Amino acid sequence: MTRRSTMKALVYQGPGKISWKKVPVPGLMQPTDVIVKVTRTTICGTDLHILKGDVPAVTAGRILGHEGVGIVEEVGGAVRDFKKNDHVLISCITSCGKCEYCKKQMYAHCEDGGWILGHLIDGTQAEYVRIPHADNSLHHVPDDVDEDALVMLSDIFPTGFEIGVLYGAVKPGDVVAIVGAGPIGMATLLTARFYSPGKIIMVDTDPSRLEHARKLGATDLVNAADDNAIEQILAHTKDGVDVAIEAVGIPQTFGICQRIVKPGGHIANIGVHGKSVDLELQNLWIKNITLTTGLVNTNTTPMLLRTVMAKKLVPENLITHRFSFAQIMKAYEVFGNAAEENALKVIISDGH
Repeated sequence: MTRRSTMKALVYQGPGKISWKKVPVPGLMQPTDVIVKVTRTTICGTDLHILKGDVPAVTAGRILGHEGVGIVEEVGGAVRDFKKNDHVLISCITSCGKCEYCKKQMYAHCEDGGWILGHLIDGTQAEYVRIPHADNSLHHVPDDVDEDALVMLSDIFPTGFEIGVLYGAVKPGDVVAIVGAGPIGMATLLTARFYSPGKIIMVDTDPSRLEHARKLGATDLVNAADDNAIEQILAHTKDGVDVAIEAVGIPQTFGICQRIVKPGGHIANIGVHGKSVDLELQNLWIKNITLTTGLVNTNTTPMLLRTVMAKKLVPENLITHRFSFAQIMKAYEVFGNAAEENALKVIISDGH
């Protein structure tokens, strides 16, 4: 059978411009590569940041996307753990497994990887994608697991868990505020529940997202559009929240986190920031707080896979819309207008 030479892919063409167009099918470049036929992918808030021009390292002509599941099509000679026709989960982080950072499980800073898919190399919003360092950057898809759900283990669940819950040091009984009820905020909510916090306060400007958060386990809801939103959050606490998790990436939401954290508390920043923020150190220096930032390492993905298999985590609860690859431009339109469309996570599939 003759190998296809072209495929369709979602191509970034500069700020505000994308197109679903015909491009060459990727080939193996290193013996550690595999080529994956993408069966499901999705759109991330980071893709919208790229589209706005917030990530200047992404240049015109780049295929976007860093999440997905698929079937191995072609395998490099040095790949040991995967073979043709294996079903795989694609990690949003590429890791060589050998460099200084990988040996510390800081895969986000891999010297020959990190977040490169849909950023520095072509990504997963395409019919085929090349995955470097496949042995360390793919996971086998277990049998009898909803593959739509697994798409969200590429990025948002390890991100919410690692950068929000673990970096925020959520403990049993804590009062946790999650500022931003988008997909990342919801993933953070679901994984924070592993640690039985006393309260989870969800903060957003969208009433429908707040109501969805209540169904997923939020104990209290605050509309950030209200003039007294900070006072409302503080009213649920003694003297502030133990953990304030920023899950949007704009100055206003970071500002809320600084004003609600209690002495000795944690601010865990997840959001992708395209603009500088004011650090209110004149108020925070005396409060013994911890401020963390981070890019997901995906070192928790195997554990999260096991929780999904055990039905302790149900990522498909975040799916609100489904599209075919041919409808990907519509999917961007819906996801980009999430409030009007009541959209959380969209799944884009090959239709099979």
